Amino acid sequence: MKTALITGVTGQDGSYLAEFLLGKGYRVIGMVRRTSLENFGRIAHIQSDIELVTGDLLDQLSLINLLQKHQPDEVYNLGAQSFVPTSWDQPVLTGEFTALGVTRMLDAIRLVSPQSRLYQASSSEMFGKVREVPQCETTPFYPRSPYGVAKVYGHYITVNYRESYNLYACSGILFNHESPRRGLEFVPRKVSYGVARIKAGLQSELRLGNLDSKRDWGYAGDYVKAMWLMLQAPAPDDYVIATGETHSVRDLVEVAFSHAGLNWQDHVVIDSRYLRAAEVDLLVGDYSKAKRELGWEPEVDFERLVSMMVDADLALVEAGVDVPGASI
Repeated sequence: MKTALITGVTGQDGSYLAEFLLGKGYRVIGMVRRTSLENFGRIAHIQSDIELVTGDLLDQLSLINLLQKHQPDEVYNLGAQSFVPTSWDQPVLTGEFTALGVTRMLDAIRLVSPQSRLYQASSSEMFGKVREVPQCETTPFYPRSPYGVAKVYGHYITVNYRESYNLYACSGILFNHESPRRGLEFVPRKVSYGVARIKAGLQSELRLGNLDSKRDWGYAGDYVKAMWLMLQAPAPDDYVIATGETHSVRDLVEVAFSHAGLNWQDHVVIDSRYLRAAEVDLLVGDYSKAKRELGWEPEVDFERLVSMMVDADLALVEAGVDVPGASI
C-alpha cells in the first residue's frame, strides 16, 4: 500500500484527489492547519478513510516531523492562499504560503524523506499577460497578481530542487478547474449558486466584474488524475493541464442561466468592485505534452461542467442547505 500526503486536503482539489487515491488503494494522510473553526465539509464523506494530521506550510519543523514520521511515497502540495483578489490585500501572506511554503516542503523532503515524489500545484495565472496563445510548458511567464508571482516562485524553486538535489519533483501547470465543491468566492461557483438562488426567488441580481475575461475551464475531478499520473512517470517533468478551449465569463453566464431556464440579461449587474487591478484577459492551454507522455485528456466539457454545477446548487438551495460564505 502506497502512502500519500496531501496538503490542502480540505479544498476542492484535495477532496477529489483524496477520493481518487483511496480508490487506488492508497493510505491517504491529509495535512490540515490547526484552527478554531473546522472546515471539513468537502471531505466529510471520506473523513473516516483518511488520516488527518496537523501541519502548516508556515512552520517547517511541522513538515519535517510529518515527513519523518510517515515517510510518504508521494506528496501532493496543494495548500496555498489561492484566491487571486485576496493576494492584493494580503501579498506578504500569499508569498509566505504560496511561494515560501513550497520551499519549506521541498527542503523538508530533502532533509528527511528524499525518496518521496512531490507534486507541486502550479497555475495558469503564472502566464498572466500572455506571451503566446495557446500557452504550453515553454511559454514565458508574465504574472499579473501577487498570487501569480508567488506561483512562479513556487514553480521555479521546484525545478531548482529537482535539478540541484535530484529529487523527484514536478509541477502541474493547471488551468482553471471547477466543480460543485468550488468555493463561492470563485466566479464559476458564484455564478452557479447565484443562478440557483435567483431561480428559487431568494435574490434577483448577480453582481460580476469583467464579462469579457476569458479562461480555459475544466473539471477538477479530471485534473486530479493528471496529478497522480505525473508522479507515476519514469522521470519528473512539468506539464500543462487544460482543455484547449477558451470561454468568456459571458459564455459561462449564458450557459448557467439558460440551463435554469433564465435570461441572464435580466439579472446580471456589472460591479466595478469585482474588476481586477491588473486583468488577465485570455488563458487557454495546450495539453498535448500531457496527452502524449501521460495519456491524459479531459473528459468533462464546458457545458457539462457548468450544468453539473448549476444542478448541484439548485439541489442545495431546494434542500435549504446553508452554504458558508453565501453572501453574494
